[in-house]
Amino acid sequence: MKRTIAWVLGLLLSAVLIAPASAAPAQAAAPYCGIYWGSLAKTDPGYGYQASLLAARAGQHACYDRLVLDVRGEIDGYDVRYVPMVYADGSGFAVPVAGGADLQIVVRVPIVDDAGHVTFRPPSTSRIVNVSGFRTFDQVALAGSFEGQTTIALGVRARLPFRVFVLDGPGDQTRLVIDVAHRW
Repeated sequence: MKRTIAWVLGLLLSAVLIAPASAAPAQAAAPYCGIYWGSLAKTDPGYGYQASLLAARAGQHACYDRLVLDVRGEIDGYDVRYVPMVYADGSGFAVPVAGGADLQIVVRVPIVDDAGHVTFRPPSTSRIVNVSGFRTFDQVALAGSFEGQTTIALGVRARLPFRVFVLDGPGDQTRLVIDVAHRW
């Protein structure tokens, strides 16, 4: 009998001690800088040959690093995703980049215009944009341009949330913008 009373009192005491903690609503962690992007692939399945890549540039912001691809004409499609390794268009050779994760950027525009003139010729294919000192970006490399599409290998510190969008202008140009958050 004494064991039963002790057991019941133990249960009641446990319920009293645990109840206030479990009655409080769970607090979800606030998103970093209001970012809800995620790290899954972002794609636009369009395809076209009426545009060409002109330039690549990068910038640093308070909550993310940004890569911008300038295109003459309209961007008809893209595919941006984390991959184990980026491979060169045409040859299939691995394109290693510095960082903890590889972001493969495929923009469905070539680096030549309709007349066959090269429109994008970076000084180095292994470092098409200088991102030294960036918080998230480690390296940006050209992985090739083949059959109307261009692939960029973006080495980032870790598999972090990212977003992709297209901006119109200036003039007849469009820009593919890839933002990668500094952290989750």
